[in-house]
Amino acid sequence: MSANELFVLADDADPALLYLIITWLRKHYNDHVNADAIGGRLVELSSKGSIAAKMKQGQADPVVQWFEENYSYRKLEKTDFIELIIEKLEG
Repeated sequence: MSANELFVLADDADPALLYLIITWLRKHYNDHVNADAIGGRLVELSSKGSIAAKMKQGQADPVVQWFEENYSYRKLEKTDFIELIIEKLEG
């Protein structure tokens, strides 16, 4: 997906969910063979004004603080990560 395609999805996302997903992608794929491409798209997406503001807002959310105090971005696989976060946001 291009950064523009990601923007369409991210622009309507919950700020905490957006922050958590982008941070998970950055940390989880840091050593991946395609890390440059993945990181480049995330940097491009994060540099868009509304997304950067949402991420900053999301970073301060209690759900993010809860996650970062109790879990590791790198240790959770994608399905477990998303299920955990969605369950917390909906609960």
